[in-house]
Amino acid sequence: MAEVIVAFDVATDSEAFRLADALPDLRWAKIGPTLFLRHGPAVIEEFRKRGIKIFLDLKWHDIPNTVTGAVRAARELGVDLASVHALGGAEMLAAAAAAGGPVRLAAVSVLTSHTSASYGEAVGRADADVTAEVARLVRLAAANAIDAFVTSPLEVEAMRAIVAPETWLVVPGIRLGGGDPGDQKRVADPRTAVRAGATHLVVGRPVIGADRPDVVYNQICEEIA
Repeated sequence: MAEVIVAFDVATDSEAFRLADALPDLRWAKIGPTLFLRHGPAVIEEFRKRGIKIFLDLKWHDIPNTVTGAVRAARELGVDLASVHALGGAEMLAAAAAAGGPVRLAAVSVLTSHTSASYGEAVGRADADVTAEVARLVRLAAANAIDAFVTSPLEVEAMRAIVAPETWLVVPGIRLGGGDPGDQKRVADPRTAVRAGATHLVVGRPVIGADRPDVVYNQICEEIA
């Protein structure tokens, strides 16, 4: 069964822990740049004390030596899943995988905020096909010992067809029916993403912005059960 990862994209640790307190069945927390830069390893340690698994989503994209050091530091913190950017290339991906040990690494392909036009502009190719580019990056990462991938809901089915059955597909851009997509352009509802082959759904604003975060979280879990 797919799992739900709540993205704790909030400003402070007090906000984060209030939200966690409101989600008694929470199993996974995604810690991104804002929370980590403000509060550092302490916020991860507190979630781990609560028995919650950690997805450290800093999308490392640097020279192999630097990324190796970052992955080793994540191991020391007891992180369960961490993200690297597939555009870092084969040498960086292989170095990250070699350093990972118990930390599972998820390669980010094309951000969910991109359309074909905006991605093409970023990489200097007017004819960029997002699905083809996601597939290219997934194959590159898989060839270098990465066995989890971050991709939008719209590419999940195509990626499931080219990766091993045990591969994790970690999917942001999850919105409940009719929900505001915000700055994410490639989105889908939870059930659609799981039917396509997602193993982990990353959900932030629909939960964070709810009057009753627990109700929304439980609704998502029920939808994909």
